[in-house]
Amino acid sequence: MAASPHRRTRRTSIALAAAGTVLAAGLAAGCSAVDKALDCMQTAHSVADDITDLQFEAAHAVVNPDRADASLDDIDKDLKEITDKTDNADVHKAADDLDKAVDNVRTAIKNGDRTPDLSPARDAAGELTKVCSP
Repeated sequence: MAASPHRRTRRTSIALAAAGTVLAAGLAAGCSAVDKALDCMQTAHSVADDITDLQFEAAHAVVNPDRADASLDDIDKDLKEITDKTDNADVHKAADDLDKAVDNVRTAIKNGDRTPDLSPARDAAGELTKVCSP
């Protein structure tokens, strides 16, 4: 016995509603992933800017160590922001590597190093940018 046209329309409506819900959830998840990637890229860009500032401030740290500390603090803040916003293991690894490099620069400046080696911090910032890129 064939289903009545009313019953077929109702089943079709229910199936379409269910498909719409699944599609909307998939799009929302996709947008969420895009949003996370954009957040990651924006913060990685901010970290790169902080590293550029740090290069200048580290060169003048003997004259004004507080400014170098402020640059290092900015990097710490951005690293916290980026790790709080993602659960990506590669991002966390790159952020941890950069955090260690920043700690080494901070220690070198406190110990009176007038030209601390910033290459590990630059390399780690580059890696962070790379893992944040889509």
